[in-house]
Amino acid sequence: MSTDARQPDPTEPGQQPLTADEDAVVRSLGRVIYTLPRAVDADMMREQRLSLIEYLALVYLSEAPGRQLRMGDLAVAVEMTGSGMTRLADRLEKEGLVQRVRSEQDARGWNAVLTDAGLDGGRAESAVQG
Repeated sequence: MSTDARQPDPTEPGQQPLTADEDAVVRSLGRVIYTLPRAVDADMMREQRLSLIEYLALVYLSEAPGRQLRMGDLAVAVEMTGSGMTRLADRLEKEGLVQRVRSEQDARGWNAVLTDAGLDGGRAESAVQG
């Protein structure tokens, strides 16, 4: 039995070390998880001048009723913090792709709204067609 609760005993059932094949799969998967988002992001920046996260935000907005979502809901959809979403909305708003407006349901909240430029603009067009 293990004397250190933080370190599982590899001789206990279910605690065997990885086989060489399993270890190779885990390492390969780790490389994919680390490099794929960066590669996709770089390709999108080159092709559309949009980052992957900007693209995803535009897609979610294009699919939302009235082309708008509460900022918090959009943050959850693209898996960002509230402050990260604010910075993203700043960039998209500066480029005219998104506008922030007060929520009609909650005067304290803000909605991100996909603009006509965001729908019709060359860079956002493929994001919306998605």
